[in-house]
Amino acid sequence: MNYSRSLLLVLLILGTVSLGETPGRTPVVQASQRPNIIFILTDDLDTRLFNRMPRLQSLLSEQGTTLANNFVSLALCCPARTAIIRGQYAHNSRIFTNALPGGGFQKVFDRGLEQSTVATWLQAAGYRTVLMGKYLNGYPGSAGNTYVPPGWDEWYSPVGGVRYFGYRLNENGRVVRYGNAATDYLTDVLSRKANAFIRQASDAGDGTPFFMYISPYAPHGPATPAPRHANRFPNAQAPRTASFNEANVGDKPAWVQNQPLLTNRQINTMDDLARKRRQSMLAVEDLVASLIATLEATDQLSNTYIFFTSDNGFHQGQHRLRSGKNSGFEEDIRVPLVVRGPGVPAGVERTELSVNIDLAPTFADLAGAEIPDFVDGRSLVPLLGARLLPVDGWRQALLLEHGFPGDPAEPGEPSEPVDPADEDDEDQEPEDDAEPLPVPAAPRPRAAPLFQGLRTAAPSTYIEYLTGERELYDLTADPNQLRNGYAGAEPDLIARLAAWLNLLRDCAGAGCRAAENRAP
Repeated sequence: MNYSRSLLLVLLILGTVSLGETPGRTPVVQASQRPNIIFILTDDLDTRLFNRMPRLQSLLSEQGTTLANNFVSLALCCPARTAIIRGQYAHNSRIFTNALPGGGFQKVFDRGLEQSTVATWLQAAGYRTVLMGKYLNGYPGSAGNTYVPPGWDEWYSPVGGVRYFGYRLNENGRVVRYGNAATDYLTDVLSRKANAFIRQASDAGDGTPFFMYISPYAPHGPATPAPRHANRFPNAQAPRTASFNEANVGDKPAWVQNQPLLTNRQINTMDDLARKRRQSMLAVEDLVASLIATLEATDQLSNTYIFFTSDNGFHQGQHRLRSGKNSGFEEDIRVPLVVRGPGVPAGVERTELSVNIDLAPTFADLAGAEIPDFVDGRSLVPLLGARLLPVDGWRQALLLEHGFPGDPAEPGEPSEPVDPADEDDEDQEPEDDAEPLPVPAAPRPRAAPLFQGLRTAAPSTYIEYLTGERELYDLTADPNQLRNGYAGAEPDLIARLAAWLNLLRDCAGAGCRAAENRAP
């Protein structure tokens, strides 16, 4: 059976799956009281790196359930983080990039999106809420350094840029400076505050459940490790996958074809960053271990869910791309998601598709909070129980988005996309050894133009670019996405994928869930 026929057969099979209803509140836990929820959000952590952190495996994966097909819809910090707190695809939140006009904290603030987030929902349901760490790129913008968004009872977030050392935290409306001592390392500071919060919640003795959103900066570049870890993994390298410095990219869209082969110097720079990324994650392992120890010591572990994930993935040399994110390739859109807690089976892997827009409704479901109609995602609770609940009609595809298309409802915003790859995260510290690219006489685009696409359960990836270019990858036959199969694909397959994408590209709320569940 050839490449496109096998994909078409899978999609035809998926088309027979019953649509079903959106999963409702089906409790996982048989807890005596409402559960605590701890959400740990790393920054730029790809699944390959996560799988190379043994303590994270022993503390989380071996003690909980791994959602092995977990994705982000738009692989960039601020859009991903907005999707997490709102449960919306970017075309509904209108947050596509890290800065104005396409996105960033300022746009979230100006559009009033913070008035209804997972924090406000859980606070209204009687939860004590706290955020510790990175929030949205560009925070606090015009809101001022002491601004605390709605829904948060306690707040500890960097202002004026996120750094590993030498930063300022807005601590419940008071700005506190941290220096360059070993004890000022951001991940460790967040760990101490998180453990103190857990102990205080226990000491209160009033039974009030808590929601903790803790967001360390690691392993985001420059991936400065804690001093105690600075000499670890001396031989670490960027992953040498089959697509690393790909020799032939002639079947890929122009923005990939325009990438020159990586030089030895660029590869050495990637390897150095890969080593630091792995080193910086050791302090995150320490953070996770300390939280679990404190929960156990305060007799709260048995009633606490721990979710661990990343805002987006990260590529290093795949398809000739230098270190970064914000593409539709698997390295960028696939992120780890592990859950441990009451009623969640240990050492189990689920393969159903999940996406970052599912996190907010999942937290609300566990907390017994109301989920607004605007939410595009679905609760993951049916996937987390020891007794597998019916998931007929579960998501069979998710929407991929990239770039800012402009918004006719918002005068003054450009109709042409702003290239988000040209935006540094404002919190990014520059790499001292970064090699400047020569400027060609006739510049050619080296960042992905605006696109929308599908990641299906088949599994496959289908992408439509604003330029008219298309990509199609059969991820069973070609997991490294070395061969763009669009040109040779069967017309029926392309027509069906295009029609499915058309259902999702402008979907909203329950309409998104229905469109995801079944190929047209």
